[in-house]
Amino acid sequence: MVEVILKKGKEKAALQRHPWIFSGALDRIKGSPANGEVVRVLAADKAFLAYGYFNEKSRVAVRMLEWDEAKTIDRGWYQQKIRTAIASRAHVLQHGDTNTCRLVFSEADFLPGLIVDRYADFLSLQILSAGIENAKEEIISILREELQPKGIFDKSDATARGHEDLEVANGLLWGEQPPEFLEVKENGILYHINIAGGQKSGFYCDQRDNRQILAAYTAGRAVLDCFSYSGGFSLNSLKAGATHVTSVDSSALALETLQQNIDLNGFDKAQSTVVQSDVNKQLRAFKEEGRKFDVIVLDPPKYAPSRSALDRAARAYKDLNRHGMGLLESGGLLATFSCSGAVDIETFKQIIAWAALDAGKEIQIVKQFSQPEDHPVRISFPEGEYLKGLLLRVL
Repeated sequence: MVEVILKKGKEKAALQRHPWIFSGALDRIKGSPANGEVVRVLAADKAFLAYGYFNEKSRVAVRMLEWDEAKTIDRGWYQQKIRTAIASRAHVLQHGDTNTCRLVFSEADFLPGLIVDRYADFLSLQILSAGIENAKEEIISILREELQPKGIFDKSDATARGHEDLEVANGLLWGEQPPEFLEVKENGILYHINIAGGQKSGFYCDQRDNRQILAAYTAGRAVLDCFSYSGGFSLNSLKAGATHVTSVDSSALALETLQQNIDLNGFDKAQSTVVQSDVNKQLRAFKEEGRKFDVIVLDPPKYAPSRSALDRAARAYKDLNRHGMGLLESGGLLATFSCSGAVDIETFKQIIAWAALDAGKEIQIVKQFSQPEDHPVRISFPEGEYLKGLLLRVL
């Protein structure tokens, strides 16, 4: 097996079981590994550190897999990791009110570059590393054996594939093609989702807990759901008894799906308004109209894909939240989120403080949101904690 030897003093992260070795930490390579090949990672003194996927095209030169030298990275190894990941989520699905969740979460489950989401009887895969791409057929075989899905769909269209020198992939990997609108259930609410044409893997199951938490605050209140997508926060608010929900998104397909979901659950369409628009533009329009809301949800896309984008993202988050705060009744609630891994919770709080200052508002933090248990965070990989949010009372 090819050996990758680190520079002296660069073994600390590996010893602490962080799963990334950056290219600058490499001293030399014994052999000529292909991208995605499993290699032995050694300290400068030749002590074994771990096995990992090598990729000369990536800034993350090695993605660590296994720290036990006696283990072999073979089908049995993949099967054990996948079985463990699936078993840890079993209770999320066991009560029957939810049939969609994340079954494998990349580095958090010791499978860097593999994301597996379950949507009823279908699986959606994102393969984001060359190592997982090389093991794709074995992984599909294991998922078929363990879960007996109707079909497995490839949603590997993330920009992360470009960093690994991989082509974008989107299409059926095995079994039946998922229907254009597949019905799934989350916390007792029905959704039509579009795996093939939808964003990310088809649905944002990482907000499952937060949708339910926020819904408890929406009874009898007027709600504005921004970046609503297919309506997660909107539908939970309607179920909880919101007087009216206004949902804003730039995607016509997302809003069409949201309206289908309102019908699917038997909610009163008169209590819902959908607006296809850029959110920032629409918030300014609402201000000009003198509109006010009791609860506002701001769940934007990833503004900071990397630390280099942090300053620009901070300005975007500040402006968005400043506009949102200006549309709230006194004592109203703002549920605001960031899914940017480069923005930690303390940075996010500081950005919100700047937004409140610019808006001339006093705010209280009522609750802090995070990602659910099917998106766990390895203590040795804090970068996996990407989703954070705050429930704010705006005075």
